[in-house]
Amino acid sequence: MKQHVIVTGGAGYIGSHAAKALAQAGFIPVTYDNLSTGNRFAVRWGPLEDGDILDATRLDAVFAKYRPVGVLHFAALSVVSESVNKPHLYHRVNVGGSFSVMDAARRHGNVPFVLSSTCAVYGAPASAMIDERTATNPISPYGATKLEAEKLVAAMAATDGLPAMVLRYFNAAGADPEGEIGECRDHETHLIPRLLAVAAGEQDAISVFGTDYDTADGTAVRDYIHVSDLAAAHVAALRHLLAGGIGETLNLGTGHGISVGALIAAAERVSGRTIRVQRAERRPGDPPALIADTARASALLPAPRLSSVDTILQTAWRWQKASTAFRRPRQAAG
Repeated sequence: MKQHVIVTGGAGYIGSHAAKALAQAGFIPVTYDNLSTGNRFAVRWGPLEDGDILDATRLDAVFAKYRPVGVLHFAALSVVSESVNKPHLYHRVNVGGSFSVMDAARRHGNVPFVLSSTCAVYGAPASAMIDERTATNPISPYGATKLEAEKLVAAMAATDGLPAMVLRYFNAAGADPEGEIGECRDHETHLIPRLLAVAAGEQDAISVFGTDYDTADGTAVRDYIHVSDLAAAHVAALRHLLAGGIGETLNLGTGHGISVGALIAAAERVSGRTIRVQRAERRPGDPPALIADTARASALLPAPRLSSVDTILQTAWRWQKASTAFRRPRQAAG
């Protein structure tokens, strides 16, 4: 008999890819989402339960209905600039909402819990290569709230015995290789879909923030990991907990960086289109390079298979061209 896994935020970008990966691994993903930013069309591999992560009564009802063997918690607010203007909102959702979900997992028998976190907890470290021992010093309310959620996980694991993993993403990118899902947000902030929107003629130009960094071409360097590799890592982390493994905090990246300039050139090569660039000043707090040290994750989780820059761009470009209807203003929740 197939086992259920609750996926909060399963109608969103990373959550929907994780739901597909769970289904391929033999689980039934139960998407718990209020569709405030997620998409109904992305819920394709299991039931959708409409609900807010702050609603303990609704969470209890869903846990009781499905008796899940695990929880993958993606539901969060994640726009750094918005977090600066609305820190109270980010605290309520990212800290209070995360506690609400993990407390439901505790009440229903300490259901193994995997937290979606971010390299934003590190802030702007002095070293480009970041391992899990690097000091956490977030420079945005978004990063600060994700770090607070991590601390809640650690506290609940220590005091209540909640089996839990924390996965810190670097830059999620790409789209489902089979073309079924991809990034689809009203206000896109990620670089790659914005680059490809310019390539597709949907935007005029892309702004490059900072061209005077101490890097090979003067632009910032980042570590990009394919969203399907992130999804596979979540399934493996859940299996680790189900097998009685101890909780860990792990970086999810590739261990390799690419500059914004090189990424633009690769996007032009993959798309066959010219991408117009506008140079802009550095943004405060943006470090020259952020690259994941993945040694710790490599010992427990599968190595990324789809995270070459070309594969990321090819899958994202196919989705960009095929998903015009999906990327119109989203249907209202309900």
